[in-house]
Amino acid sequence: MSVLTGPDPTPRTTSATSALSPFSPAGIAACVRRVREPAHLVTGPDGRERGLTTRRPPDTTPRGTTPPGATPPGTAPPGTTLLGTLPPLYPEWLGGRTFCEAHGVRFPYVAGEMANGITTTAMVAAMARAGMLGFFGAGGLPVDEVERAVRALAAELPDRDNWGVNLLHSPAEPALESGVAELLLRHRVPRISASAYMELTPAVVLCSARGLRRGADGRVLRARKLLAKVSRPEVARAFLSPAPPDLLRALVDQGRLTPQEAELAGLVPVADDITVEADSAGHTDNRPLAALLPRIAGLRDELAPRFGYRQAIGIGAAGGLGTPGAVAAAFALGASYVVVGSAHQTATEAGLSEEAKAMLRGADVADVTMAPAADMFEWGVRLQVLSRGTMFAARAARLYRAYQEYDALEALPASLRAVLERDVLGASLDEVWERTRAFWEVRDPSQLTRATTDPKHRMALVFRWYLGSSSKWAITGDPARRADYQIWCGPAMGAFNRWVAGTFLADPAHRSVTQIALNLLEGAAVLTRAHQARTCGVPVPAAAFRFAPRPLA
Repeated sequence: MSVLTGPDPTPRTTSATSALSPFSPAGIAACVRRVREPAHLVTGPDGRERGLTTRRPPDTTPRGTTPPGATPPGTAPPGTTLLGTLPPLYPEWLGGRTFCEAHGVRFPYVAGEMANGITTTAMVAAMARAGMLGFFGAGGLPVDEVERAVRALAAELPDRDNWGVNLLHSPAEPALESGVAELLLRHRVPRISASAYMELTPAVVLCSARGLRRGADGRVLRARKLLAKVSRPEVARAFLSPAPPDLLRALVDQGRLTPQEAELAGLVPVADDITVEADSAGHTDNRPLAALLPRIAGLRDELAPRFGYRQAIGIGAAGGLGTPGAVAAAFALGASYVVVGSAHQTATEAGLSEEAKAMLRGADVADVTMAPAADMFEWGVRLQVLSRGTMFAARAARLYRAYQEYDALEALPASLRAVLERDVLGASLDEVWERTRAFWEVRDPSQLTRATTDPKHRMALVFRWYLGSSSKWAITGDPARRADYQIWCGPAMGAFNRWVAGTFLADPAHRSVTQIALNLLEGAAVLTRAHQARTCGVPVPAAAFRFAPRPLA
């Protein structure tokens, strides 16, 4: 599809704006904000002063259109000389055009998959209708809940394919990961975002390879698009390469792939696009985007010609993107698209309790910390969470220390057991085990079978009950467990809060996901224009690098 341009939300030029000097700070800032109009670089009579204006210099006006000695309407003051013109700039054009065309979207913007359904079907549908891409947060949910969400999205968006669902790497529950993968394939979900992978698994390779076929021009065509969220070069390499032959052979032997699909899978990368995840909420390696994205992009540029790929692989940016400046910086680094997560958790469509949203709205950039992850507890994997107003991180860390130091619940000293029951779990270990057993009897009975012969695993399941429940308490808004809320959050949330303070987006009722997205993109376009002017020698004032959110169509 072609990339469209939208209505200009910037107010039309007024006589007061027209009277501003192209060399004054106010005049330059006003011109910068009008990104959808050409910006003319001009010099003054001495040839040294540089300015910016949306009005044409007089010497570019066709002869005979105005009386001699008169200044044509809509032109810059006499004595200015045109140096060059910056063409109109639209938010749609900030990223990679091939990404927009491949995914049938207008904007290079993705609503990331916040687990446990925090990225709701309503949020995904709103993104799709706004010409963007969104992924339902399937991580942590049982297969039947994911299926209900998939059916709802398919019914609400019958004629669109710019939506998708998350496939989360689940090393502790491979059956769950495989079940979700089969579900997404069975319902023909058009886009899948694979996240938290440390290595390729049969499930993610199956999602990549199922349905591959040859087009009329000989190209390999996919049945769906797969985006892989990565934060390490070795994982990126795996997704940028064709699927390993041994995994493909095993899937063929199991009857889950045809020999033809496996053959074609050897000619294309596992992922269509790579989302580079920097310092983000949830699972993160806390990498700086400015160091990580060029590294992964360079790896893409090394591997693509080696394997002879005929289609471009987009590189997206995620993590830390809570302000227009951060979004503009990601595009300046070469990102084809941006993925936003933390800031969306306070959106009206987010599947988080009002209490938890209020806690997030009070966060600053330093109000985050790392805590053990429920789904990868035994591996010592950590994720980034809100620290302000909740004791979750400290309490979860206490459980992990106990898991490291002791081999069974029965080995816990009486004093430590009492502390954990009173200050962390809020119930006796026996009570928690009964709740844990009831949960796994439905979810995955094999976990209980293992727990009967492995006391260490039984302890891990009990401790994971607290970690898993704490995120649900934040979603449901359980007032009795407010101090235990696990709220995934990165520094971007604090930056977002400072940016929207005092604007219409400070009001929770106005904070729809589309208003957040459009304002981030509009602001990024304005800041990009300011940077363009500055690199041309224009003395752009600091005010031009600030964009205040406003209602956008």
